Amino acid sequence: MKPTIKDVAKLASVSISTVSRVMNAPDTVVDNKKERVLAAIEELKYKPNALARGLIYKKTHTIGVVIPDIRNAYYADIIRGMEDASKKAGYSLIICNTDTDRNRLFSYLNTFYEKQIDGLLYTSNPIYPDYYKELKRHRVPVVLVATHSMEFELPSVKIDDEQAAYDATRYLIESGHRQIGMISFDLGDSIAGQTRYQGYVRALRESNIELKRDNIFFVSEYSHDPYDAAESLFRQTSGLTAVFAVSDVLAMGVLSYLNDKGVSVPQEVSVVGFDNIRLSAYTVPRLTTVAQPMYQIGYRAVEKLHARINGQTDAVLREIVPHEIVERASTARR
Repeated sequence: MKPTIKDVAKLASVSISTVSRVMNAPDTVVDNKKERVLAAIEELKYKPNALARGLIYKKTHTIGVVIPDIRNAYYADIIRGMEDASKKAGYSLIICNTDTDRNRLFSYLNTFYEKQIDGLLYTSNPIYPDYYKELKRHRVPVVLVATHSMEFELPSVKIDDEQAAYDATRYLIESGHRQIGMISFDLGDSIAGQTRYQGYVRALRESNIELKRDNIFFVSEYSHDPYDAAESLFRQTSGLTAVFAVSDVLAMGVLSYLNDKGVSVPQEVSVVGFDNIRLSAYTVPRLTTVAQPMYQIGYRAVEKLHARINGQTDAVLREIVPHEIVERASTARR
């Protein structure tokens, strides 16, 4: 049986509160008692229970993270940013994969509540009214990561998706392209679907380029095969000289499909992705893409959550971080 704080107190001949103060505020304990407690802890190999300490001090120094798809390379740098910021602030992370399933999400929220987490990082997916109601029920500070809510007053960190898609499309237009295809997330996705589609449409209209429905293929972010999406796009249209794909993974599907069909990139078709995941620098040809500062997004999200946990107010509720176009070998001027 693991030793308890009561065992330490008994061996050191002090009260339980004295043991607690030695562990959490040692300067408030006289030296002889402190030495006895530390000797007892060493002899018993006592390790304090984090949950029990949380119940006493109302904090467990633990943050919950919910992610739609842990397999997606996009989240690697976000999690790294979260981890580094959490370590600096004294938190541990509990990461859960939801598969965008409502019941699974709610189950994890209940688990987080039982574990008395100090705060929650909610990643990528929209906040629906029933989600917000569930979050409010648990009364835990929340920060949205790579998503946002205009309906509810929740702090968030993300890029401007509409502007980023506009910039990517504009980059292709300025390179001389007029027949620009798009592989887009479904418009029901208000975070990365509708916004990026709107950016693409705005860029075309500003340049007086006709918007052709057949030049766009819509996919579900978590269920559509990137190669199949590329094949579907090129089956329903012809004459494309460029493709803007709303994720690097989808863009890689385009590169693979065009290679199989003997279509030269970028000599015949230019390809632009979105995210700048690490693999995008190692495709053949190397992928031009919209770079999101994923590490910064994760890091800032933890900083904002730490402030809320400590009762501080955000100067900027919905924080927008900068994006950029990283030009590589998958694009060329017409």
